[in-house]
Amino acid sequence: MSEHDLDVGLADFPQHVLEESKRRPVVVDFWAPWCGPCKSLKPVLEKLAAEYGGKFLLAKINSDENQELAARYGVRGIPSVKAFIDGEPVDEFSGALPEGEVRAFLDRLIPGPADELRAQAAELRVAGDLSGALQKLADASRIDPAHIGVRLDAAEIMLDLNEADEAQRLMGSLPDDADPRVPQMKARLQFMGTAGEDVATLTQRVAANENDLEARLKLANLLVAAGQYEAGMDQLLEIVRRDRGFGDDIGRKTLLAVFNLLDGDERVSRYRRLLASALY
Repeated sequence: MSEHDLDVGLADFPQHVLEESKRRPVVVDFWAPWCGPCKSLKPVLEKLAAEYGGKFLLAKINSDENQELAARYGVRGIPSVKAFIDGEPVDEFSGALPEGEVRAFLDRLIPGPADELRAQAAELRVAGDLSGALQKLADASRIDPAHIGVRLDAAEIMLDLNEADEAQRLMGSLPDDADPRVPQMKARLQFMGTAGEDVATLTQRVAANENDLEARLKLANLLVAAGQYEAGMDQLLEIVRRDRGFGDDIGRKTLLAVFNLLDGDERVSRYRRLLASALY
């Protein structure tokens, strides 16, 4: 046993597998002392854990002594290897695979250079350095041009900047199931395409005339497209309050479209109550 692999049981499984997998991949090897193939696979996993130098943690679980864990994760035969990322199993294999196949399994889990640049871009984005984030993503794209996550990260920043054409180019013709973010980003693009003016101009129009509901609607669409959902929904609520019949009830209808966009978000229930108050 090295610093990169350890024996794990029921008591320390949450710490060494679930929590640790939020920092790096954890590869769990369910084995038993009587299992011949386990004896072949175990040294391969231990060798690779040492070779990869901490890029993943190998957690070895005696399935005979930890039957509750084996049952919880559907272990039906051993050796059974399951990979955890962010507290969830994401990949697995059964049986004593050759070292080359085990290495390929590990390489699918461990972030490559493009993923590392993507993580750096995410930090820059949180810090407000969108230009720096885009540069990191451009560098990542040169390393791995087919990386969907890199393309979508850049497209999200373009949406935040109201650069609809560039966001659309980056997304290309990605199907909705390519990534969970794709449907939401396509919806944001639709909102962006309905405005036709910039936020500053529309904000000035609303300030000059609070009953300029056309400007409010366009401003709401742009705010939603930029991910400023609450500000956009506030504008839509104000349209409903001022003139329910405006644009064939477009304020309420657009607000419902935002609810669909934010499906599962806690803000939806709050704004549904506000909409109900505005209507009745």
